[in-house]
Amino acid sequence: MGGLNRQPLRYLVIEGPIGVGKTSLARRLAEDLGGELLLEQPEENPFLERFYSDPHGAALPVQLHFLLQRARQMRELQQADLFRPLRVADFLFHKDRLFASVTLDEEELALYEQVHAGLGLSPPVPDLVVYLQAPIEVLVERIRRRDRRFERYIDTGYLQRLCEAYTDFFHHYDEAPLLIVNATEIDFVANPSDYRNLLARILDVRSGREYYNPLPFDLDAHQP
Repeated sequence: MGGLNRQPLRYLVIEGPIGVGKTSLARRLAEDLGGELLLEQPEENPFLERFYSDPHGAALPVQLHFLLQRARQMRELQQADLFRPLRVADFLFHKDRLFASVTLDEEELALYEQVHAGLGLSPPVPDLVVYLQAPIEVLVERIRRRDRRFERYIDTGYLQRLCEAYTDFFHHYDEAPLLIVNATEIDFVANPSDYRNLLARILDVRSGREYYNPLPFDLDAHQP
């Protein structure tokens, strides 16, 4: 647990697989903490819908578009004054290779790596990364419920591979303090108590690796 001399958060990253709620949480944290929001903006990727319906044919352009988009955002972040407001992002730049490893074949991945290296980026290290987890069936239901047009063709097998890649990535991740959250039973959008309890944990963590695993039907965690 954090101590009394914790440094203030200046760069907070919310991560997790598609449908887990990272953008919703990032938006709410930025609003409540007075931070600047930095979003992944998948709707701006013109290849994404084609990728979900034809993964093999559109994997490389969709991945390169995301890489260049994130590179631009990271440059803007580096040029900004990090000692001013809090930045809350719904993506971790170093995770970009995770998607590439899942979607690209060997030759495409080699090309992607060349482009990645040529950008010469050194993204700032977050003060805290919050990694949201949930089972595949929960993610599928949340994706179905929000009904984004470009996500209607997402393959369950692809989503499963992506979740496994996330698990492996964060198992080895040690570049910043990490809070791993079991988001299966909590609703930080509609349940104020769930959100308050999670916010308290986020504000408390400043080092190492911690876990937040609220029990279902926990009376303390679900008081109005």
